Amino acid sequence: MPEKRPSVTFDAIMKDLKEGHYAPIYILMGDESYYIDRISDYIQEHVLTPDEQAFNQTVVFGADVNAAGIADMAMSYPMMASHRVVIVKEAQALRSFERLEKYAEKPLASTILVICYKNGSINRRLKFVSAAERAGVVFESKKLKDYQLPTFIRDYLKKKNASIDDKSASMLADHIGSDLNRMMSELDKLLISLPEEDRRVTPSVVEKNVGVSKDFNAFEFRNAIINKDVFKANQIIKYFNSNPKAGSLYSLLPFLFSFFQNLMVAFYAPNSSDPQSLAGYLDLRSTWGTKDYLAGMRNYSGRKTLQILEKLREIDAKSKGLDNPNTDAGDLMKELIFFILH
Repeated sequence: MPEKRPSVTFDAIMKDLKEGHYAPIYILMGDESYYIDRISDYIQEHVLTPDEQAFNQTVVFGADVNAAGIADMAMSYPMMASHRVVIVKEAQALRSFERLEKYAEKPLASTILVICYKNGSINRRLKFVSAAERAGVVFESKKLKDYQLPTFIRDYLKKKNASIDDKSASMLADHIGSDLNRMMSELDKLLISLPEEDRRVTPSVVEKNVGVSKDFNAFEFRNAIINKDVFKANQIIKYFNSNPKAGSLYSLLPFLFSFFQNLMVAFYAPNSSDPQSLAGYLDLRSTWGTKDYLAGMRNYSGRKTLQILEKLREIDAKSKGLDNPNTDAGDLMKELIFFILH
């Protein structure tokens, strides 16, 4: 049985590119366009000088070309430059990749062919993909999970010589979600707002520049639920009802379901009272995240947690109109919170 090749990471690709190590073929595909754009833009802007680009760089869109035409472009030799660059954007519009199979089996070393396939992935069983993987790079750009977003935010700001506390990172993650292009836009806006003498992103900075209340947000709402703070939870729900952009039933349901689903798993941990052991069992990057689950296990029983998960599924169905002729989202949220906290 052939040995499975390790997954190629975004950081590894960018490291090679910045060191001038180029592959003859890049297949960049997946649901997260941010990484695809970063890699293809870097190749487009840095491999060739502006003068070299005029004769040696071609950028086309999948809807405007066919596979045979792409192969012909890739087969051309560079003129007075080390490389020829061919970038195919929106390659998901191409009807077929079979005509590229032969080229991928023996690509020109002087050509850098970049295939950008968004909102999905090319079937890895195609001979073209397997040949490209042998000759170059096949990268699948996946959407970040919700729990990965705070780490992504911290790492990005750290590279920009800025820091952020856990609450502020969660406020941004909960408000913006996994749209990394929008996330980067908001983070860059925050960086511009920071004075040189204080490069810290705080809840107040987020509130002022992004428009998320530091007191009434999904992070604080989750804390109120975890700690069974009935008054605060209802305060936040009232605020959300008056400010739909701050939070809604549709954004909070997945948020709550994720927590209680993990809480259910935590009850089965071999040593659920030990933060280190619990972090490993829940696949958390640090013990900091276990404090919420330790508090949750103190305030909710396993049986109640299971009932809450069933109630979340029921409310989700009702929010989509199933067995619910006229109850609005605000009343459904009040019903759910009452059930969780009592």
